[in-house]
Amino acid sequence: MKKIDIALKAVALATKGFMPEDEGDALYAAACLACDELPGLPMVEVGTYCGRSTVWLGAAAKNKKTVLFTVDHHSGSEENQQGWEWFDESLVDAQTRRLNTLPTFIQTMKQAQLGDVVVPIIAESQLASRQFAFEIAFCFIDGGHGKLPTQIDYAGWVPKVAKSGYLAIHDVFVDPRDGGQAPHDFIYRPALESGKFVEVLSAGSLRVLQRKN
Repeated sequence: MKKIDIALKAVALATKGFMPEDEGDALYAAACLACDELPGLPMVEVGTYCGRSTVWLGAAAKNKKTVLFTVDHHSGSEENQQGWEWFDESLVDAQTRRLNTLPTFIQTMKQAQLGDVVVPIIAESQLASRQFAFEIAFCFIDGGHGKLPTQIDYAGWVPKVAKSGYLAIHDVFVDPRDGGQAPHDFIYRPALESGKFVEVLSAGSLRVLQRKN
């Protein structure tokens, strides 16, 4: 398995987020493979938060001389809001009193020195996908984990994955006792059932599929 630079990995692991180390390493290796097979095509990350997984993907982009577009409104998904399990008070803007992960994300990118390959798109997923005209070598979906957000991400981004390109999905839980079902039910399973994708890698809750030719 191709490995990320040790200094960049340290930045990733020090960044707030929900990507375990083994899954991040698998994400990096899969992204590198996609770029090798489809040189010149960009990558897209849907759901950026503070940039933890972005460091793994940005490192792959830099290694393979391509670009990573990150899509996030940076006001947090439903599960990140106050009163929910994944709420982080330190990410609340002092003036607006609303969650704002953008300053932390920018600081992460500066620390990782990935500003030359990571292009932030500060927008809702649906709006961004409608304007995005490129085919994608690698698409990582880790946005909102409710039914509607996952359906929107599937409809907007999965059709943009190029033939032989890769689709990575985080928090895929077959057993509902392990976690929420939306990424499994509305992204992972529909992609496989479409007949256009085959599963090529599994690490923890990360699933990587490849689009058929």
